[in-house]
Amino acid sequence: MACTRIRTGCGVRTRASRIAPITVRCLLFAALIVFGRAEAVPLEVYGRLPTVENVAISPDGTRLAFVRTLGDDRLLAIVALDTGKPLAVSKVGKTKLRGVDWADNKRLLIVTSVTTSLLEFTGGKHEWFMLQVYDLEAGKMTGYPRISSPSVGSRLAQEANTMNVITSKPVVRQIDGHTTLFLSGLYVTDRTLPALFRVDLDTHSQKLIRQGTEMTMEWIIDGAGEIAAEEDYYERDRRWSLRYRRDGKLQEAAFGHEAIDLPQLLGFGPSEDTLLLSSRENGDSIWRLFSLKDGSLGQPMAQRASLEEPIEDRRTHRMIGGVHTEDDAHFVFFDPATQKWWDAIVRAFANEHVELVSASEDFKRTIVRVDGPQFGYTYQLVDMNTHKADIVGDVYDGIAAPLPVQKVAYEAADGLPLSGYLTLPKGKAAKHLPLVVLAHGGPAARDTDDFDWWSQALADQGYAVLRPNFRGSDVTMSLMEAGYGEWGRKMQTDLSDGVRYLVKQDIVDPERVCIVGGSYGGYAALAGVTLDPGVYRCAVSVAGLSDLHRMLNWEQSRHAYGAQTSMRYWDRFMGATGASDPNLDTISPVKHLDAVTAPVMLIHGRDDTIVPFEQSQEMYDALKHANKPVELVELKHEDHWLSSSETRLHMLQASVAFLRRYNPPDP
Repeated sequence: MACTRIRTGCGVRTRASRIAPITVRCLLFAALIVFGRAEAVPLEVYGRLPTVENVAISPDGTRLAFVRTLGDDRLLAIVALDTGKPLAVSKVGKTKLRGVDWADNKRLLIVTSVTTSLLEFTGGKHEWFMLQVYDLEAGKMTGYPRISSPSVGSRLAQEANTMNVITSKPVVRQIDGHTTLFLSGLYVTDRTLPALFRVDLDTHSQKLIRQGTEMTMEWIIDGAGEIAAEEDYYERDRRWSLRYRRDGKLQEAAFGHEAIDLPQLLGFGPSEDTLLLSSRENGDSIWRLFSLKDGSLGQPMAQRASLEEPIEDRRTHRMIGGVHTEDDAHFVFFDPATQKWWDAIVRAFANEHVELVSASEDFKRTIVRVDGPQFGYTYQLVDMNTHKADIVGDVYDGIAAPLPVQKVAYEAADGLPLSGYLTLPKGKAAKHLPLVVLAHGGPAARDTDDFDWWSQALADQGYAVLRPNFRGSDVTMSLMEAGYGEWGRKMQTDLSDGVRYLVKQDIVDPERVCIVGGSYGGYAALAGVTLDPGVYRCAVSVAGLSDLHRMLNWEQSRHAYGAQTSMRYWDRFMGATGASDPNLDTISPVKHLDAVTAPVMLIHGRDDTIVPFEQSQEMYDALKHANKPVELVELKHEDHWLSSSETRLHMLQASVAFLRRYNPPDP
């Protein structure tokens, strides 16, 4: 379902540098990274987790942290960049690793997650995120925030216990020479509510500095460690409120009423006395600067017309630019010298996709991820001191070069302009090919022409793969809004309109088309053989929705507060008025079994906390009862995101075997 991107902090350079014609060499991490690629890419290469990931450079640019996957286990490694010498290696194992970043030059922030139930929560299992801090000098790992109960006689003695989970990305500040973390977490009284913790990594002291309420959404922390602003939302009257610190107290400066599209504090603006606020106005997404001097909101920023998320300076915590996504991500910096620096890096990797991953504070050393025919799919270290780019490692061992991806543009049946991305199999003429339509999740998400392991794997098996950005995708605000009320309707036929376009171009064989997808894409796969029959000869649904009544009832039961905003989000796309709306039957695949003539495979993780396993179980039972061809693949101990190598590979092997059985890539 919907997901949120976490932006990367970057350092600002004070002048531009040119990169000489790039020299590529390998860093000497032989004990940790194995180079070499095979000509033929086995399915296992795509199915396993990335070989190298979570690459992060220290603020001073002298150390590099990364995760190396060996089989089903992960190793966290830290190396000295000047010598290539390993400084530390820690076995992570099968832990679900969600992020690695530096707190300072000697300590790493490691975010993991676990799927479990807690006594304080109802509604079954949830995905809980936890923070470990690794001290390189001490060789010690410590978890924060620590579980605690208030001491007898304290102000909080009868009020709250705290939990060892975090609910957003850790905030790092340097205060009085100490590295200090500010962690959004939870505290428990008769309910579980938001909390803000302050952790001094030098003294190891922890303090609960703010107890939130049901209304609390977010805090912004300034350079002195004070709460600069707080955002709240009152469900009863659908009112949002922005408060900022003035005269030592939080005072309301702005408010409004929104049912779904709430304003969001993105962080500090380009100057130290402003915050960046994103809101939706007249159908457009607008960025405004909020003044911390007088609490006023500025005019819409002109740059917002081309930027979707900000880039934050790791030292000053100010916005220094933003990211704009077209076919891939483009990084824009407000400072002309910094922009010239980035443009030079992009030119050095001409005709490749280049993504900024991590950088030192002075931008002298930068980690980029490069995807293209010349460099394959690799992490590169760009060193402005030597004007060289060193290969840190292949993202996937065994992939010499990703299969090329091309953009296709077509019209929906009602004339709406649409686009998508087509990946063709190697060594085959683009004529009468078997096709897999691979629908993305969300639905308010999008596909790009960046590397995508799932579509690459299917294309390497001999299939043309189409990833359409159907209405409801967040390519543009107007395209997303065109999907409101069109769940299972025009959002679905947009997919088959893409098939018809490729058939008209003589690229694919209309008799050899299957549909595959995960999450919303899994729903689209089921809807393809129930609501839009006759187009696909088979369907593979991974963690897909089948019964929308049941899904919305489950969603409602999961949240003690905040559920109504979530429900309104789904109602908007589904064109419904709650879980009991009879119109949901018209777009629930489980209610249209008579239309099914194609074989169906259902794949679902038992620990899915976004779309419950029962959605696939119910569909399987109904199809079996109706004597329809169906298979169910249960992924034990797997979540919604296919976080394990073992189960991700199991999904890929099972689905490819199914596709080969019912839609062979070769006649």
